[in-house]
Amino acid sequence: MAAATGQGDPLALGELLPPPLLPAASSRGSRWGDHEEIAQIPFKILQGHKDAVSSCHFCCEDTKILSSSFDRSVKLWDVAKGVHIQVFEEEHTAPISECSLTPDNKRVITSSYDKTVKAWDMETGKMLWTIEHEGLVTSCNISYDGKYVVSGLDKENAICITDAVNATTVMYLQDHHRSTVTRCCFDPDNQRVASVSYDKTIKLWDIVAQSTTITIDEGHSNVISDCCFTLDGRYLCTASWDRTLKIWDIKTGDFRHHGPIVLKEGHQGSVSSCIFSKDASLVVSGAYDKNIAVWDIRTGYKKLTLQGHGDWVMDVAVSSNKKWILSSSKDSTLRLWNIEKADHIPAVIENRKRCSQIVQCEDCEKPFSLLQCNDSGVVTKCVFCRLAMPTRNIMPLPPTCSPDL
Repeated sequence: MAAATGQGDPLALGELLPPPLLPAASSRGSRWGDHEEIAQIPFKILQGHKDAVSSCHFCCEDTKILSSSFDRSVKLWDVAKGVHIQVFEEEHTAPISECSLTPDNKRVITSSYDKTVKAWDMETGKMLWTIEHEGLVTSCNISYDGKYVVSGLDKENAICITDAVNATTVMYLQDHHRSTVTRCCFDPDNQRVASVSYDKTIKLWDIVAQSTTITIDEGHSNVISDCCFTLDGRYLCTASWDRTLKIWDIKTGDFRHHGPIVLKEGHQGSVSSCIFSKDASLVVSGAYDKNIAVWDIRTGYKKLTLQGHGDWVMDVAVSSNKKWILSSSKDSTLRLWNIEKADHIPAVIENRKRCSQIVQCEDCEKPFSLLQCNDSGVVTKCVFCRLAMPTRNIMPLPPTCSPDL
């Protein structure tokens, strides 16, 4: 059941009894709200994949969902009905590690452990082209202008940039990392590619300069599993098996002097995925502890924990209007969470009153929540403005932990 714990402890909302048995496959997913009536965060379970669901995205103005799976298929779902309406399959011969969608919603890119990257026509479901690599393809992402695809490889610890139209290799960066690349993505300006790896490093490759412009060694104390940009390209968020997330001011390079913003004590297991909301006010993360965490970025604290998946949460997404959280899991399901009224839940309101008060930042003059759950002194600046303070305190990282995978 949903419950609030003692002062300073995280809220756990959406923790439920096992959902009722669903009807036969023909009508499965046709009902809205698989949640119990007592659930404070309504959710819907999307069933249809036969194995772990590796990635998920909102698309078509949040009316559709795209998901990829270890069952070697990609499915397009109707959000309102909760059923899949298109299936891309019978081409990959091994688990699909990730799917990515062009901004115009016309093409789907998939990467797979069968050592290929494929492009699909969104409307017909037909495959457009295939690129073969020598190693497993762990990640794929298409640029915001739809012109390029970047893929991460375990062979030669490389990233490969490909022309998305004619499927020709533009750049192959061998030994870009010291170990397997776990995730790679374009920045919104289509100028740089961020990549993270088992080697605990973060790298930014500049496409125009054709060089690595930023390298962050030991960015985390364990494997870095995911990375994502804010829509303005200024901040990069990284998720790690060290159970933390970090936010790096990439555009100004301020992290070199003051370090990143650290989000911690949100998960009990390795963090596997992260995503910013469109307005960068929230970060959503998924982890090996089967939970999804929703973080308020201006204050740097965990706002909600969504519980209910039966296994590791592999990917997360947030709708453009921030009303919906999407999660995919190793339990072969997706869950669509309605957080639209989360701020009006009594437990959330009480926790907010107990732990914080709203004040105005003396620098940017924007309102932010002043946490009062500890004995720290009075804070007059929001998290982002405090990045410029040379004396800003950063809590030490937890000791290195072995991966939970």
